Amino acid sequence: MAIITTHNLSKVYNPETVPVHALRDVNLEFEEGEFTTVRGPSGSGKTTLLNMIGGLDTPSDGYVEVDGTRITGMKDRELIDFRLNHIGFVFQAYNLIPVFTAYENVSFIMLLQKWDKQKMKERAEELLTAVGLKGKFDSRPKQLSGGEQQRVAVARALASRPKFILADEPTANLDTDSAMNLLDMMEKMNKEENVTFIFSTHDQRVIDRARRVITMVDGAIHKDEKKYPPLKGG
Repeated sequence: MAIITTHNLSKVYNPETVPVHALRDVNLEFEEGEFTTVRGPSGSGKTTLLNMIGGLDTPSDGYVEVDGTRITGMKDRELIDFRLNHIGFVFQAYNLIPVFTAYENVSFIMLLQKWDKQKMKERAEELLTAVGLKGKFDSRPKQLSGGEQQRVAVARALASRPKFILADEPTANLDTDSAMNLLDMMEKMNKEENVTFIFSTHDQRVIDRARRVITMVDGAIHKDEKKYPPLKGG
């Protein structure tokens, strides 16, 4: 069963002046347990698609359903709450809070969700250890390498046990070793915890790991290839 569905999704920027068609009637389904990459040249609509799926942008036409709930058209407060409880985000720029420690960055979403303090502590420490940052719980972003910061971002995305994670160019600023270690960790979580990952990327290292590769050209789906079926649950 699909946990994400896009229905005739379209996005036009500057419709009154110089229209830019970022998405053109995109229809896709994503199943639980997928490890999927959306690829394509700059301007092909990759990031716009992820933003629509994550409720960070509003389509000009069509709609998005997540786990049976239509998120398109939700009121702002409802959408914020829905994202908080269902969707994890990993961005190219990490987007960590600079004055927070690694532990505090990972705990922040759970704090918003009003987790029990002891359970929050256990979850944050478990995730930071899982991403290879045991011993760096108290380090602030400026004390961590780019690869370590991105690992904190992934741990933060997983903290609230979301249905899926959207990762926009997560390896773009990383050297080869850091990128491969990060991909190893995300692939492990996908296999062991059945976490669904959807990537937007130019990075061939990410594309090579994906079990489904969606190619976009000029805002439309050009090709949709599955290398082999998703894991248990898909």
